[in-house]
Amino acid sequence: MLIPAMLAAVAIHSSPELGKAAGQCRPGENGSAFLVDVEGLKDRKGLLKLELYPSNDKDFLADDNVLIAAGKAFARVETGIPPSGPVSMCIRAPGPGTYALSLMQDRNSNHRFSLSADGVGFPGNPRLGLSKPPAAAASTHVGDHPARLPIRMNYWKGLFSFGPLER
Repeated sequence: MLIPAMLAAVAIHSSPELGKAAGQCRPGENGSAFLVDVEGLKDRKGLLKLELYPSNDKDFLADDNVLIAAGKAFARVETGIPPSGPVSMCIRAPGPGTYALSLMQDRNSNHRFSLSADGVGFPGNPRLGLSKPPAAAASTHVGDHPARLPIRMNYWKGLFSFGPLER
């Protein structure tokens, strides 16, 4: 039988599958969730990955295995990009509260962020540089029912900046 001190020593290996069961929305399901309308895609290549984190700077964009091992909020949803039409994603939240969200277009589907190729987006479209935005700038609130929000994608623009594509 494992005791709590031993559980802390058990390593959870990071993988693209971590957090998917916690994040998956099911048809007709109510409760706390974010319905994200993806805006400003560069193209229709690759995968979209939406992740939910605690809304504090220490845990925002932290390793998924560390968050899960510590019992902290983390969820992930991944999907292919439809060839045309609007793009929406749903991610469940553990309950009502404020969470930080991150959206990535993984254009070559390798499950790694490439600075020069992939896109990123956060609620509220905070100004981006070469470091992650503060958790507060990428956080939003959800109640007992799904909350709809837009997230605009940002891409490398050179000279140390990211931004939305000009349309």
